[in-house]
Amino acid sequence: MTEPAFLVLTALAGEARHGYGIVSEVERLSDGRVSMPVGTLYGVLDRLAGEGLVELDREEVQQGRLRRYYRLTDPGAEALAAEARRLEANVRAATERLRARRTRPATA
Repeated sequence: MTEPAFLVLTALAGEARHGYGIVSEVERLSDGRVSMPVGTLYGVLDRLAGEGLVELDREEVQQGRLRRYYRLTDPGAEALAAEARRLEANVRAATERLRARRTRPATA
């Protein structure tokens, strides 16, 4: 799973959001490291929807503009949980190796 897809799914884990809300939440979740242009966002959303991981929740007109809200599906929540476990295992492996490296005597 790509990082943008992971962050979009994470952004939708708590509540349905519209495009700008997703972009803002992705930026917040990544501490500003990932900024997602709208074209990229909708490409990610289309792919995730095609995989059944997100779906359209509702459409609202606000200030004359149509806002589409997306929500995480049950398979999307399962995929997000599986990816979080995978990433957690990777972090654990890296942390253990770094800890072992620090305790090893330095070589010249």
